[in-house]
Amino acid sequence: MLAYLRKQMTAALEARAALKTEMDSVLTAPTAEKRNPTDAEATQFAEKRDAVKAKDAEIEEFATKIKDLEEDEQREQRAAQILAEHLQTGERRERVQVTSEPETYRKGGATSYFRDLYRATEKGDRGAIERLERNDREVQEKRAVTTTDGSMGEFVPPLWMVSDYVALARAGRVAADRVRHQPLPAGTDSISLPKVATGTATAEQTAQNTAVQNTDATLTSVTAAVATIAGQQVVPQQLLDQSPINVDDILLADLAADYAVKLDTFVLNNNVANKRGLLNVTGINAITYTDATPTVGELYPKVADGIQLVHTNRFMPADTILMHPRRWAWFTAQVDTAGRPLVVPVANMPQNALAAMDGVNSEGFVGTLQGLPVYVDPNIPTNLGVGTNEDRVIILRADDVILFEGSPRAEVFRETKADQLSILLRFYNYAAIHSERYPKSIAVIAGTGLIAPTF
Repeated sequence: MLAYLRKQMTAALEARAALKTEMDSVLTAPTAEKRNPTDAEATQFAEKRDAVKAKDAEIEEFATKIKDLEEDEQREQRAAQILAEHLQTGERRERVQVTSEPETYRKGGATSYFRDLYRATEKGDRGAIERLERNDREVQEKRAVTTTDGSMGEFVPPLWMVSDYVALARAGRVAADRVRHQPLPAGTDSISLPKVATGTATAEQTAQNTAVQNTDATLTSVTAAVATIAGQQVVPQQLLDQSPINVDDILLADLAADYAVKLDTFVLNNNVANKRGLLNVTGINAITYTDATPTVGELYPKVADGIQLVHTNRFMPADTILMHPRRWAWFTAQVDTAGRPLVVPVANMPQNALAAMDGVNSEGFVGTLQGLPVYVDPNIPTNLGVGTNEDRVIILRADDVILFEGSPRAEVFRETKADQLSILLRFYNYAAIHSERYPKSIAVIAGTGLIAPTF
């Protein structure tokens, strides 16, 4: 759970950074033109500021939960340390590598290796020291045992740093955290929204006292089915009892981390009716980029095309660009004819930059491209297209997509596996995605121009 909350905190911080960028951009024009903001600009700035404040409250909540869990973890580690120390009290062990039974300390002889070791180290007995040195020389001349099992190796046990275990590396939930969130309503398996299919109309009145335009609106609806994302792990009771760390915490945290990956994939690439991810929505703005030898100079105008298609068909601006980390890395690798990078840090304030980097991140917010924040998401597929080696670039108005998500549930059951002395760990949650409210708020660039890049 701690790893899951940390991922959530990282995503919230990245979202806040993007909101802050958007808030500051509202005042760019008034500042440059040395004027007061218009009413629309002031309203937009206030909305962005409220969004930043709300995100700050969310971040504080995550910070409090993480602090509490970290304190719990520290107490558990201290308890394990104290237990280990008490188990070894008064048991000072000397690791002695005895090779063979040499002549100096032959069986039935007058001298004892361990007695001489004691006298040499504790009393400084010169005779004992000489016998030990003679033994060392004899050992070099005779066969020696090793630390291999079966040749005294059992006396050199492996050391397991269980408290520093290596967690499985998993991606986060970048796209899922970028779209609009709402809590999942209880007591339903689908969420339907009314939608205006065709609207009313107005027209110039041909003459006074004549009929005005009269066009009836028609309605339809869009539905999001509730999906269940779940996983479980059965472990023996002995593992929980005998392990010096909380194995159930490790496994539940791993289930939570995998849930984040699966939810993000659900938002990006699910292809089931009423559960379609961004890449599979019917009627989106589709842009094809076909090229056997792609260049960033050719992809750049395709991004502009995607942005204008959202503007033209949705009549509202796009606010997010999503791409795979390999695609952003390809952008950052580009140079001009003089060998100068085209994607450079924001601090340099270049005049001829293709894009600007905010930071070097494996996932989440990385910079801006054509004025929009860029988020890299490792869960974007890289096996698409005829050659199964293409990724996709998604341009969207993220607020038009709604992700309904319940509260994750982590549970431990002893009763169901009692006859086997086993424990069942279970993690699950419910989610529903409304990606088809405004299909034209999504633009996807696809084609052979997005094959695996070379560097």
